[in-house]
Amino acid sequence: MGDSSDSLSIDMETPSLSGKEYVIETCYGHVSVSVYGDQDKPALVTYPDLALNHTSCFQGLLFCPEACSLLLHNFCIYHISPPGHELGAATISPDDPLLSVDDLADQIAEVLNYFGLDAVMCMGVTAGAYILTLFAMKYRQRVLGLILISPLCNAPSWTEWLYNKVLSNLLYYYGMCGVVKELLLKRYFSKEALGSSQVPESDAVQACKRLLDERQGLNVWRFLEAINGRRQDISNGLRKLLCCSLIFVGENSPFHFESLDMTSELDRRYSALVEVQACGSMVTEEQPHAMLIPMEYFLTGYGMYRPPKLSVSPRSTLSPICISPELLSPESMGLKLKPIKTRISLEV
Repeated sequence: MGDSSDSLSIDMETPSLSGKEYVIETCYGHVSVSVYGDQDKPALVTYPDLALNHTSCFQGLLFCPEACSLLLHNFCIYHISPPGHELGAATISPDDPLLSVDDLADQIAEVLNYFGLDAVMCMGVTAGAYILTLFAMKYRQRVLGLILISPLCNAPSWTEWLYNKVLSNLLYYYGMCGVVKELLLKRYFSKEALGSSQVPESDAVQACKRLLDERQGLNVWRFLEAINGRRQDISNGLRKLLCCSLIFVGENSPFHFESLDMTSELDRRYSALVEVQACGSMVTEEQPHAMLIPMEYFLTGYGMYRPPKLSVSPRSTLSPICISPELLSPESMGLKLKPIKTRISLEV
């Protein structure tokens, strides 16, 4: 442990994950933020997928000791929950206006202002990845890097729009019922994780089920309405981003094609794609260990690393260079990261 009473041990088998909760008033209503780590360190902002919060979306990643060591050594983590998705949240008043994806992106800027944060690293899953990417496009100088898991980048297809409409109606009239939970679990996890009559569902699925029981259906409906109402195809502006991007996608994710499409629009010199085999959308919970080595390579470009032992934590401003050459090499990735593959082209 360090000298300060609130420091974190980064080499324990089970790192300390106690955080501080903030409820911040913004122009778009209250938003809950859970802060983990030393606030003198660079900031990592996270945003979860639909119906999730940091406990149900990033817990698996942070319970992976090596990944936790890497992230908490280098960052203070600011977990932003979509409005009404925090633990113990009450139903948002029906008098409160529905927020758009642009409102949610602007709300992130207000959160950064509250904490006095300038430029941050961002990590988002699916719907949360869209919100953070939109934020990066609107506030380019405030985002140093994007780590995106099964991201969205296009306006909804007719298939997605109709599917979400069915889910929206179920949420509005029946709340977090069994059918809704099953549809959401298929959004997050692969068939292997969901199990069958012969194979039990994974621990991650069971934990997610319990946490979904705590969600207020109308709060989830509000977030879904924002995501399904997105009209902006942000793929056209991706090459204008000033930051490096690392994209993970499960090969069995419903958003697999969209993640590939997004990668094709990014500047290849500053982006990389990691496809995780036998995995759904939520790589952070289903196969969090698969994220470690790519994140290590990615953060190496910012002068960061996972310490082999306790040492002084970095406190300087992040200074992005480029994607690590190792991350751009499919051969290197294939040797080190089975069952992971990349589709990065070496042409720049």
